[in-house]
Amino acid sequence: MKSDLVLDKKPKRGFLPDHAPLRYVRSDSQTRYLSDLSKEVPKLLLTSSLPDVIESLPENFFNFNEMIKSAEEKKLRCIYSQLSFLAHAYIYSDNKPRKKLPKSIASPWVRISKYLGRPPVLSYASYCLDNWYLIDKDKDISLDNVALINNFLGGVDEDWFVTVHVCIENAASEAISSSIALIDETSESKIEMHLNNILESLKEVNHIFKRMPEKCDPYIYYHRVRPYIFGWKNNPDLPKGLIYDGLFKNRPQQFRGETGAQSSIIPLLDALFSVKHKKDSLRDYLEEMLLYMPPAHRELIFHVKKSSKVKMYANESIKIRRLVNKCLDQMTHFRSQHIKYANDYIHSQSRNPSDFTSGGSTIRGTGGTPFMRYLRKHRDETKSSIKK
Repeated sequence: MKSDLVLDKKPKRGFLPDHAPLRYVRSDSQTRYLSDLSKEVPKLLLTSSLPDVIESLPENFFNFNEMIKSAEEKKLRCIYSQLSFLAHAYIYSDNKPRKKLPKSIASPWVRISKYLGRPPVLSYASYCLDNWYLIDKDKDISLDNVALINNFLGGVDEDWFVTVHVCIENAASEAISSSIALIDETSESKIEMHLNNILESLKEVNHIFKRMPEKCDPYIYYHRVRPYIFGWKNNPDLPKGLIYDGLFKNRPQQFRGETGAQSSIIPLLDALFSVKHKKDSLRDYLEEMLLYMPPAHRELIFHVKKSSKVKMYANESIKIRRLVNKCLDQMTHFRSQHIKYANDYIHSQSRNPSDFTSGGSTIRGTGGTPFMRYLRKHRDETKSSIKK
């Protein structure tokens, strides 16, 4: 599969696709029906009719083999996101998740996941990177100009939660471009220029991240957004995982749920600045998250980790070391803000009951981890990388 992120190209929007994702595919009756069905997910969940609709589909209703053979990746990413939302909406349409996904959705989902190089589960790439459009195509990405393509229940809080992440990805674009440029850069003045670009980019990322509470209420997030994005690995409600009907020899499969840890921004900067994470189960989790990223993104992270000389430059130059420290400080700030949100949006809300849902696991995050401990550890390890 051809990478859309190559080292000799400056990505226009960082890890977001250079061109806005397709909102729908209407190549034939199958893709038209899938587009229409995915748009109806909020209404079908509201009326509790989504399971019946999915279960009534013939087993081989969706067949995208020709599209896969012709490598129509942009279309496949759109379809994959639609299937991901339908699958999770089906599994989590009641308070207790279903343990088997019907073949009509499972089969095309698994086939396309193999082509895209990601597990068949809703991941950050389908939830965020491939799930937005510009309201006004003549204007830039901003919180005033981005809307979502696919939703679960919909509403201001769900949209804001995801569009904040879309805008964070866009704000990080200069950091991504400069990280790529720094791989082969030897001029001290240009190294300083790129580090300043990363610093300013991270400041904008943190500015956008702080705006999360403006339109995403913790109670609504916990009870109406979070339950649908869990996976089926380390999920107490699906201890054995999920059965993809007719696939994997009908043995339950375990995949992590959607989580911000699947964004490639911070892992790339960890690689660039040689942030060391102690070898333990927590680091294993970070490395596992690479498998949920688009292959081009994780390949870039591997390349930067192998090739970065920033640490060496910082040891040789006080000026560069100070700039690196300022970047690490912004990364620490980001991870500290994440801890605060985890407390406000999950920990505190777990003591605020609702008749609607349980809000999902209070022990584990959507990625299946003891999230508070993980977040603190990652922040502390970033902070300890700052050199005096």
